[in-house]
Amino acid sequence: MATHTSINSDSQVPVSAVRASAYRIPTDAPEGDGTFEWNATTLVVVELDAGGQTGIGYTYSDSSIVALIVNSLSHCIVGKDVAGIRAHWDRMQRQVRNLGRAGLAATAISALDCALWDAKARLLDVPLARLLGAVREEVPLYGSGGFTTYSDRQLRDQLAGWVERDGCRWVKMKIGSEPEKDVARVKTARDAIGHAGLFVDANGALSPRDALYYARQFEQQQVAWFEEPVSSDDVAGLRFVREHAPHGMDIAAGEYAYTSDDFRQLLAARSLDVMQADVSRCGGITGFMQAAALCDAFHMPLSAHCAPALHLHVACAAPRLRHQEWFHDHVRIESMLFDGAPQAHDGAISPDLSRPGCGLEFKHRDAAQYLIA
Repeated sequence: MATHTSINSDSQVPVSAVRASAYRIPTDAPEGDGTFEWNATTLVVVELDAGGQTGIGYTYSDSSIVALIVNSLSHCIVGKDVAGIRAHWDRMQRQVRNLGRAGLAATAISALDCALWDAKARLLDVPLARLLGAVREEVPLYGSGGFTTYSDRQLRDQLAGWVERDGCRWVKMKIGSEPEKDVARVKTARDAIGHAGLFVDANGALSPRDALYYARQFEQQQVAWFEEPVSSDDVAGLRFVREHAPHGMDIAAGEYAYTSDDFRQLLAARSLDVMQADVSRCGGITGFMQAAALCDAFHMPLSAHCAPALHLHVACAAPRLRHQEWFHDHVRIESMLFDGAPQAHDGAISPDLSRPGCGLEFKHRDAAQYLIA
């Protein structure tokens, strides 16, 4: 029987190995949004050994970060005490200083940071939510998909399914690739979901004035959330839309915030009604909790973006969290490739507190067919 070391005040548990691998999983149908189309998603998984336990982290990124993780960032961690997570995080940030902290480097750090937190919780034999300090027992969901590549029938069936089958209080659809069709598509969605909350996401496809025009059109269908009406890089444009949008329509962004400075800039500019953060991009659990602290300081609601299985435990610990995105593509991948992936019940997901760490086990055999690096 395998043995493992427990963390205690008298000893350190060094990280003994870091492994990373990339998998490209085809979508179940073509997917698209306001600025991009795709037919496969790349999952990068990190496994980190310490004291006889293996911590798991992952990100949705590019296979190129496997080399960055194994050949560079792992040197910031291997041989060092697994419990010193903030020190490891700071070293990784310095390691990518000349590469740039955003983008690919941020996703690589995110996966490693999540693996460190998972390993620490497993060594303590506690669920990660308890280690982080949970403030809620379950996380509300909004169904997310409604891709611009879908037919009206696909759109209706998917959105209605989240409401009727999973009990979601809100659903979100993509817009912006053909804006002239979106008013009719939004009406189709409203007819399909009844009185449930309706969100739209342009993925930055529109100009500020066009976004405001469509926001006013969407008001007729009680759209309650307009995500990235303009590019997140256009902070002034986001603020313009927020200041002039119909009453009751929240403006949201933040999925492309990679550092605490990115979040602070959006918050200080008062450009949003709801901040989004993505644990697989913003520096992992450590970075997500920084974003949550900033939202708390600015009295700003927080929403977790995509990767629901990865977010679940930290979402339980974020004080101002409003909801978690139940993104079709990631839900499907996580249910396929991770034992312990959460299932939606009555519009929410809950951590399995009988399992230590993040409660996930990677299905290597099932994933093998998708391995690319």
